Amino acid sequence: MTTQTAIHKPPTRFAQYWALTKPRVTQLAVFCAVIGMFLSTDGFPGWRPLIGGTIGIWLLAGAAFAVNCLVEAEIDARMARTARRATAMGELTRAQTLSFSGLLGGLGMWVLYTQVNPLTMWLTFVTFVGYAIIYTIVLKPATPQNIVIGGLSGAMPPALGWAAVANDVPMQAWLLVLIIFVWTPPHFWALAMYRRDDYKRSGLPMLPITHGMEFTGLNVWLYTVVLAATTLLPFAAGMSGLLYLAAAVVLNGIFLRYAWLVWKHYTDIIARKTFAWSIIYLSLLFAALLVDHYFRF
Repeated sequence: MTTQTAIHKPPTRFAQYWALTKPRVTQLAVFCAVIGMFLSTDGFPGWRPLIGGTIGIWLLAGAAFAVNCLVEAEIDARMARTARRATAMGELTRAQTLSFSGLLGGLGMWVLYTQVNPLTMWLTFVTFVGYAIIYTIVLKPATPQNIVIGGLSGAMPPALGWAAVANDVPMQAWLLVLIIFVWTPPHFWALAMYRRDDYKRSGLPMLPITHGMEFTGLNVWLYTVVLAATTLLPFAAGMSGLLYLAAAVVLNGIFLRYAWLVWKHYTDIIARKTFAWSIIYLSLLFAALLVDHYFRF
């Protein structure tokens, strides 16, 4: 009985607030921002922009996700994947969630302004507005292309990291943003396909619901083809060398195979594996950029 109670012990208040920041998604975003920091310089980016930028970007990302949880509380309550969020269960009030988001966001802006530079603060704030308001409130409930149109805010972390160190956002940084922007639709639509029943209950106009599984699978494939081409741009622009090129070719080959299977031989298991691979893919791709930057062949 004691063991059972321990297993089913409800989350602490800290754990509930922590979950509002969507830690796993935030970690991937911050990871991409840190890669941007290192790619912006031939040497070490410096501890102040590295630590200050990481903390500030994390705080504002967490604030944006908390707003997302607040806005979508009723939608989350209808979906098995999100029904246990504290906002969906009513265990955190609107005032508590807004206060938490405001605290994180304000602290993040202060850290970026005082410890990094104003450019990074404003770019990160615009990204916050893009995700928390334009995407979550306006686009997501309005169009099945929400993830495409709103994907720019989620693609911004490398530019934010680059700005933190260089106080500038050159073409190379925007190439990294473009990669994540094109990566987002096949990544998210693979999830939406195997979670289609959840999204149908949610009432959101997600592509598998509005246009069907066949059309969504085709789009996963086409966007993955475009992604494979896009990831070659850093090499074509002289931003990376052969090590990155080799890694990109291998990683894209695996992603293309998954995307083809999603389109032509769909099962929920394949879609789950595609979604899981897409996260590993982006992490390894950016890691390859970093290794290539310091050990270029």
